[in-house]
Amino acid sequence: MDKTLVMLVDDEVPFVDTMTRRLGKRGFDILQAYSGPGALQSLGTNPRVDVVILDVKMPGMDGIETLREIKKAFPLVEVIMLTGHATVETAIEGMRLGAFDYLMKPCDIDELVAKVQEAKEKKARHEDKIMEAKARSIALRRGD
Repeated sequence: MDKTLVMLVDDEVPFVDTMTRRLGKRGFDILQAYSGPGALQSLGTNPRVDVVILDVKMPGMDGIETLREIKKAFPLVEVIMLTGHATVETAIEGMRLGAFDYLMKPCDIDELVAKVQEAKEKKARHEDKIMEAKARSIALRRGD
């Protein structure tokens, strides 16, 4: 299996730098973005991204709006929402929009790693189903 490619999206540069080091030590490849638009642009040029770890509270395009746009343009990418300012309403909205999970900052690194692995597995299952459906479609067209 390929290494999991994780994108960290947070306007707090020290947080992104720290998490990049911590997740990198655990074997993940990491991309960084410091805003919603930056994340969307990076996703457009890095189609291999498996999981986005997304801060909810960012200036300009917040995490909920970024999640909405990610799911619209990259529906298979799994998104884990992170926030230090959790409200039940925000968590419900994030899950309704397709977030894989929602964690509070500061989160336990082992819990985050487990969530990233679960999200990657979910994405892989969806990709496998799509490939199977395409193969069946081709077989049916050929009369196999």
